[in-house]
Amino acid sequence: MAATPQERKKFIAKGMEQVDEGLPGWFGTFADMMTLLFAFFVLLAAISTIDPVKLQNMADSMGKSVGTKEEMDNQAMSLGDIHKAATKMVEEMAESSESGDPPVEVTTSPKGVTIGISSDISFESGSAITKPGFLEILKKIVPTIDESYFMIAVEGHTDSDPLPKNLREKYPSNWELSGARAAAVVRLLIDLKVDPVRLQSVGYGEFVPRDKNTAEIITADLIQKYNSTPQQKSRNRRVEITFLAPNEL
Repeated sequence: MAATPQERKKFIAKGMEQVDEGLPGWFGTFADMMTLLFAFFVLLAAISTIDPVKLQNMADSMGKSVGTKEEMDNQAMSLGDIHKAATKMVEEMAESSESGDPPVEVTTSPKGVTIGISSDISFESGSAITKPGFLEILKKIVPTIDESYFMIAVEGHTDSDPLPKNLREKYPSNWELSGARAAAVVRLLIDLKVDPVRLQSVGYGEFVPRDKNTAEIITADLIQKYNSTPQQKSRNRRVEITFLAPNEL
């Protein structure tokens, strides 16, 4: 015998009373697991391109906020300390510069802390002979080198313009010129009593443009892209002194 409309209504009402409102209890655990997995993969992606300087600065800030960071008189400078010291040096140079533009530039990357110095203020044109003012810049950097323990990489870079014919006998290409300039800086640092065991010298020619994105692959078109204006070429002509993070050794 079929149920009457009244009986069906009672059956539905009874069933609704027996069912809890909201999502099933297991759904909360499932959502938590998915959130943890998402956070785990985000962390993996972050670690793959980690900047040790920014990480250390963040750790120092957190330590100060909870009162756990301690200063030790005999402690060597960390990469975070080097970045702060180099940034302060650049600011002081900018204040004393007539144009207001600092002669050096400080950047950080997974490689470490890099102090970039324009070759236009460092070397004579087409030459590995340093200008007199360049030594004064190095003298400001040396105390930071002495107070740290990191290896120091000195890198020479040029723009994409080929060298004039009258210079090719000594420097057949930008490779030789950039390498000679890096070696010249190393010799000056050694003269300033920096331990030569800590120094590395390498020339990159025009193949590492200053403003290249780290994700970009070096090609002839890319080099041309970052050497298309006099301003870009000027930025590419530089010497970089990098305090290498331990994983870069």
